[in-house]
Amino acid sequence: MPDKAANKTIPPTQKYLQIAEIRDDCVVLKDGSLRALLLVSSINFALKSEDEQNAIVSGYISFLNALDAPIQIVVQSRKLNLDNYIANIEKAEKDQTNDLLKIQTAEYRQYITDLVGRGNIMSKRFFIVVPYDPFTNKKRSFWQRSGDVLQPTGIITLNQKQFADRHKDLFVYIDKVLSGLASMGLKASVLDTQSLIELFYNTYNPTISNAEKMENIDKLRLEESAFNI
Repeated sequence: MPDKAANKTIPPTQKYLQIAEIRDDCVVLKDGSLRALLLVSSINFALKSEDEQNAIVSGYISFLNALDAPIQIVVQSRKLNLDNYIANIEKAEKDQTNDLLKIQTAEYRQYITDLVGRGNIMSKRFFIVVPYDPFTNKKRSFWQRSGDVLQPTGIITLNQKQFADRHKDLFVYIDKVLSGLASMGLKASVLDTQSLIELFYNTYNPTISNAEKMENIDKLRLEESAFNI
C-alpha cells in the first residue's frame, strides 16, 4: 500500500511568508496591511563636530516624537558584487588609446580583482520599514500571534478601492517620514516594485542569487547612486 504520509501535500514555503504580493512600490501582506521600504543614506557621526552631533541627536528625538505609527529600522549586510564594476574597467581598458593609461587601467583592474579574490567585501544598507495597518488598534493574544508561525497565513483580498485608499494613506505617512529624515541630513529613496522584488529575492535566496541574476537588474535602484550623493 502506498504511504499515506508521503501522499500528503506539503505546503510551499511561500504559504508561511506574510507577503501576499508586491505592487505599486509597496508590499501587501496577507492580513491586508501594507509596507513600504525606504533605502536611507548614512552619516559618519564620529567625524561630526560636537555641535553637529547634538543637532543630529536632537533631530532624531524630534523625528521619533513626531511618528504616528511604529517604524522598523533594518541594517542589512551582504557581499558586495563588483562584477559590473570590473566589467566597466575592462571596457575602459580596451577603449583606451593611450598606452600608459592602458597599462595603468589594466593594473588597477588586476588590483580590484585580487582584492575581491582575497575575501568577501561586505556592504551595509540601511532600510526603514514604513507600515500602514488599519487594524493597529486590534489587540491579538500571544497564542494568536504564535499561530501565524505554526499555520499558513490566510489571505485577505483587497479590492481596488481598498488598496488605493490604503496606498494613499501609506504614502502620506511616507512623506512625513521622509521630511523627518531630511531634518537630520539623511537622504532616503522609496524602493520601487522591481527593487522590492530584487531585495526579497536576494534575501531569501542568498546562495543562488549571485549565480542566478534577475532580469533587468541594472534598472533597480538599490545602490547609493540613487541618492545622487
